[in-house]
Amino acid sequence: MRRGIVTAFGTAMLVAPALAAQAPSRVLTDATREQFDEVKAYLSETAQKVPENLYTFKPTPDVRSLGQIIGHVADGNFLICSAAVGDKPPQSGIEQSKTSKADLVAALNDSIAYCDKAFARLNDQNGVETVKFFNGHQTPRILVLAFNNSHCNEHYGNLVTYLRLKGMVPPSSERGGR
Repeated sequence: MRRGIVTAFGTAMLVAPALAAQAPSRVLTDATREQFDEVKAYLSETAQKVPENLYTFKPTPDVRSLGQIIGHVADGNFLICSAAVGDKPPQSGIEQSKTSKADLVAALNDSIAYCDKAFARLNDQNGVETVKFFNGHQTPRILVLAFNNSHCNEHYGNLVTYLRLKGMVPPSSERGGR
């Protein structure tokens, strides 16, 4: 019996450093990133697909234009993803300052790339560390990024409606998605 305990202890002493040297898990982080990957593709494809003249389209006067939604999403990506990693937003004011398709597509794609970098900085271990988020609430970093996914999906839904009103098929429907 003593030999079994010594062998088990010896094996544990050999295995523990190897396990500790392994990269932290990314199961939760990667699943959240995969959801972002889906919606970011839909957003980017929508921004590219829509002709310049529809960037000013508003279904009613009291809502954002299609271009303003794209700018709002870009602003949101910079704001929310920077909060997740504890940085200051590298850009802001896009919704109010950019109007051309080229500028809005570039800003959206830059914001997506920024969020991709935020995901790359997180893993399941540091993703559960809390940061101050909206209204000063302590929120796990990965849930801040999950909130960004929700924000992106919410506004992609707005864009889908705008596209349908103009007789266009949204990217998600072109792929047999939603």
